[in-house]
Amino acid sequence: MQTQTYDYVIVGAGSAGSVLANRLSASGKHRVLLLEAGRPSHPWSRIPIGYGRLIDNPAANWCYAAEPEDGSAQRKIPVPRGKLLGGSSAINGMVFVRGQAQDYDHWAQLGNRGWSYQDVLPFFKRMESYSGGDDSLRGRDGLLKVTDTGEKGPLYDAMIKAAEGVGIKFNPDYNGAAQEGVAMTQTTISNGRRMSTAHCYLEPARKRANLEIRTGALTEALVIEGKRCAGVRYSLGGVAQEARAAREVIVSAGSINSPQLLELSGIGRPEVLQNSGIAVRHALPGVGENLRDHYSPRMKYAVTQRGITYNDRARGLGLAGQAVRYAFARSGFFAMAATPIRVYFRTREGLESPDATFSCLPFLVGPNRSVAPERGVTINVNVLRSDSTGSIHVKAADPRTPPAIRFNFLSAESDRTGLLAAMRTARQVMNSQAMSHLIGDEIAPGTRLQKDDELLDWVRNTAETTYHPVGTCKMGADPMAVVDDRLRVHGMAGLRVADASIMPTLTSGNTNAPSIMIGEKASSLVLEDAG
Repeated sequence: MQTQTYDYVIVGAGSAGSVLANRLSASGKHRVLLLEAGRPSHPWSRIPIGYGRLIDNPAANWCYAAEPEDGSAQRKIPVPRGKLLGGSSAINGMVFVRGQAQDYDHWAQLGNRGWSYQDVLPFFKRMESYSGGDDSLRGRDGLLKVTDTGEKGPLYDAMIKAAEGVGIKFNPDYNGAAQEGVAMTQTTISNGRRMSTAHCYLEPARKRANLEIRTGALTEALVIEGKRCAGVRYSLGGVAQEARAAREVIVSAGSINSPQLLELSGIGRPEVLQNSGIAVRHALPGVGENLRDHYSPRMKYAVTQRGITYNDRARGLGLAGQAVRYAFARSGFFAMAATPIRVYFRTREGLESPDATFSCLPFLVGPNRSVAPERGVTINVNVLRSDSTGSIHVKAADPRTPPAIRFNFLSAESDRTGLLAAMRTARQVMNSQAMSHLIGDEIAPGTRLQKDDELLDWVRNTAETTYHPVGTCKMGADPMAVVDDRLRVHGMAGLRVADASIMPTLTSGNTNAPSIMIGEKASSLVLEDAG
C-alpha cells in the first residue's frame, strides 16, 4: 500500500469540497489532497441544457435510487448525484437560490452558533459575482458567476401577470431582502457556460504545487486510530492507497456518500453497522438519519399558441437553429437553466414567510428526457421546508454497494397539507384570465382530480425528488447530531463533515448555493482552528 502525508485530505470534489480545496490551498502553506471518485469532466457538463443528457447518464451520474415506500407508491425513485469534478454542481439545473434568512436563523436557534443569516451572509457574498440587487446583500467579485436568466417572452410575461393577479408580487431579487414573489431565475451560468464549482473553484487552483487532485479515487474507509481520524484509505486504478492527514480529514462526499463513508469506517448507529458486518469504532446514532428532500409532483399544461414553448422551437430544424444560436450567441435553449421562472408564496394566513414554491419548465418532457412533440409547460411544485424525514444507511461493508435511501416522503401531515395547498395555488395561477390566451387543458394531474385523497394518490404515483437531499450528518448539540457548529464530528478528533449533509433542516429552495456557502464557511473554520 502506498502512503503519503498531507495537511488536509478532502473526500469529495463537489459543491463544498471544491471550495475547500481552493481556499485551504490558497496560502501555499498547506499540502492539500482532494479525492474524487468520479471522472474529471463530461462534454455535456459545459453546456447548460446538458443537464437533460446527464441526469440519467452513468458516465456522469451515480444513478442512485430510493427504496420503495408508501409515499412513492412503492416506486424506486431516481436519486441523481454528480460523478464528476464539481459533483452535482456539474450536472444540476443551475438554479441559484440562497433560501430565506429564517432558514439560517432557525439553525442558530437550534444551538448552532455562527450559522444565523447575518453570520452566513458574508460567505454568500464572498462566493458570488452578481451584478444585480443591493450591494449590502449581494457579492460582486466572488469566484462563482451568477447571472439572471436570458429567457424572456409572452409565457413569462403572462405568468408574472397571473401571479400578481392572485396577490403574488414581482420580486426583482429573490436572493435579496425577501424571497417572496414571482421572479425570473438567477442562474450559475455565464456566457452560455455552466458555472460548476469545478470550473469556478478548481480551475483557478489546479496549478498550485501544494494541491493534488485525484479523480477515479474511491475512498473506502477513514483511518481511525483511537478517537482520532488519521487519514483515509482509497483505491486508484485498482491500487490500494493511504493518505495520512497531519491536521484534518474533511468529508465532503454529499448527503448520500458522507454518511455511507462514516458507517463504512465504523462510525454510526451500532445496530446498523453490526447488521452489515462492520466493527463499531465510534457509536454515533445520528449518522444517516434526518434525511430530507423536496418532493415534487410535475403538473403539466397544454399550450394553445404555436412558438411559445420549446416543444415547437427545439425539435427538428428548430433544434438545429437553437444549436446555431448557442454556437454564435450563447443563448436560447442550449443556454437555459432548468426552470427560468419561479414563484414563492404562502399557502395560508399567519405565516411570516413563503412555505411553498412552483417553477416552470417551458416545454413538456417526452420519453428519455426528450422534448415532447406536444406543446405545453411543466410546473414543479413543492413545500419549501419538508418535515418528513428519512434515512441513508449502508447495506453492505463494500463501498461499491450503494446505500439504502429511504425518504419517507409525505409522512408528515404538514407536508401533505402544504403540498395540496401549493398545487391549488399553481392551478389558480395557471387557470387565471391572464394565462387563458396561452394555456389549454391541464394534462396532469387533470381537472378530474379535485379531492385531497385523489391528488395525494396522484402525487404518490408520479412525484419525484427535486434532487436536494440534506441532513444525514446534521449539525447540532442534541443526541442525534453528527457534527458540532464548527462541523467537527462529535467525539472524533481530526475529522469534519462539510456539505449539504450537515444541514439540520432544509433550506427554502435549491440547495447548491447553500452547499457552496457551507464550503466557504467550513474553509474559514478550518483555517481559524489551524491558526
